[in-house]
Amino acid sequence: MPKRNQIIPFLFLLAFTLNCQSISTAQTPPVNPISPISNTYYVAPDGDDTHPGTLAEPWQTIQHAADTVTAGDAVNVRAGVYHERVTVNVSGTAGATIVFQSFPGETAILDGAGLTVPDADNGLFFIENQSYLVLSGFELRNYTTDDPNRVPIGIFVTGAAHHIELRNNHLHHIENNGGSEGNAHGIAIYGTEAPDSIHDVLIDGNELHDLKLGNSEALVLNGNVEQFTITNNHVHDNDNIGIDLIGFEGTAPDPDYDQARDGIVADNTVHHIDTLTNPAYFGEQSAAGIYVDGGTRIVIERNRVYASNFGVELASEHAGRATSFITVRNNFFYHNHGAGLAMGGYDTARGSTHHCDILNNTFFENDTNQYGTGELYLQFDTHDNRIVNNLFYANEQSLFTSNDYVENTANLVDYNLYFAPAGIAESEWGWKTEYYTGFDAYRTATGNDPHSLFADPEFVNLSQPDLHLQATSPARDRGQNLPEAGTSDIDHDPRLQNGTVDLGADEYAPTTGNQSVFLPFVKRE
Repeated sequence: MPKRNQIIPFLFLLAFTLNCQSISTAQTPPVNPISPISNTYYVAPDGDDTHPGTLAEPWQTIQHAADTVTAGDAVNVRAGVYHERVTVNVSGTAGATIVFQSFPGETAILDGAGLTVPDADNGLFFIENQSYLVLSGFELRNYTTDDPNRVPIGIFVTGAAHHIELRNNHLHHIENNGGSEGNAHGIAIYGTEAPDSIHDVLIDGNELHDLKLGNSEALVLNGNVEQFTITNNHVHDNDNIGIDLIGFEGTAPDPDYDQARDGIVADNTVHHIDTLTNPAYFGEQSAAGIYVDGGTRIVIERNRVYASNFGVELASEHAGRATSFITVRNNFFYHNHGAGLAMGGYDTARGSTHHCDILNNTFFENDTNQYGTGELYLQFDTHDNRIVNNLFYANEQSLFTSNDYVENTANLVDYNLYFAPAGIAESEWGWKTEYYTGFDAYRTATGNDPHSLFADPEFVNLSQPDLHLQATSPARDRGQNLPEAGTSDIDHDPRLQNGTVDLGADEYAPTTGNQSVFLPFVKRE
């Protein structure tokens, strides 16, 4: 592991924890303060790039604007279809951000139909080593290739760019149809330099769907990327990983900097992430809604992940490397095909997962394909992790945990609530290759869960499902008060309502007006 992951100074961890807790209360945390607009320019399909770029005489191409404007300017793009790839060749400055946006109340569409995906770095929007930029309100679509060696990307940010905001964009039908070796992305942030990083990135309010990704991901941060915020995005109906935070793939030239780190992933809805029809997976279903592969010091909170191959996965695909110091808190994971949470390397040739906190999450009827992973799947080499204050509601398998490796050390499991149709005596837990039937047998053999309970959590509605607690729920006031669990629950309500934290992602509040909107579960064949 890089040296900085072996010893993390206490003051840095404290500062990062406090920063994460303060950010977690804001639904759309700004990266850049709103800056005054110096000049506003306009682009329209019937414009002309020789025009002055006014509302009455707009430019014709977004590329012309991306070559021309200066710090503090705004570009309003009128409704219409623009068949162009745009390379942003300008930067703003602190206090003078450049904004590219659809004209208010309209949608400008970048359509890749008819464009050839080049064999070099590219995107419908491409940003390399630029800074203080906002892209907002665009639709990006139909950027495809049949060549497995070319990579279509909706928005690609690379180099050592910084202070970049991607807000409220709609990306769909970005596709690589080149077979099992192809790759594509909806949004990709690749930190390819060192020590200079990509930093201060906000990805908020975007929708990404119907992407054919091959071996890649819908929304990915890879390499030397830090201080990022990924919030309020809707990622769905894609054939590979929804949100991915990656390290140690050689993206950055120095391995000491080659990992996504120090960020927030919050308030996203991710569903129907499925590799079943992806030719790169040969019929396997193994993509997570949210995946940390070698990242560190990241908070994942208040997300809803359902109907995906796995809910969230914390792993490292590279031997001798690790995913570390990840906090997963106050999330709903339900009706996923495999486990709600998987941790550790997927085989003994992979890396480890350590010093991660799994706190106050609600897991409901995952492993719908009944692989035998249960709600929580512990894989190779997990150590020094905490699994505390969670609520696990199993499906008819009545299987809570699976663990087919003995490389499982110093993992703390306690203050959880379990419930399954088979009841307390017939439900099953796996631990270090052994499987135990009955809650008492499991606790006696493993020493886990001395303060946990087996009881019906009394959700509001099982069929919808609405995973909030009823007033009489035994999960109320049964948790361990931990500052690492954050200050707000799944609905942004205060995490402490009655002096002691509730179990699961919902803190019962009888008068809350801020409960989650639930999307219905639809089983996709």
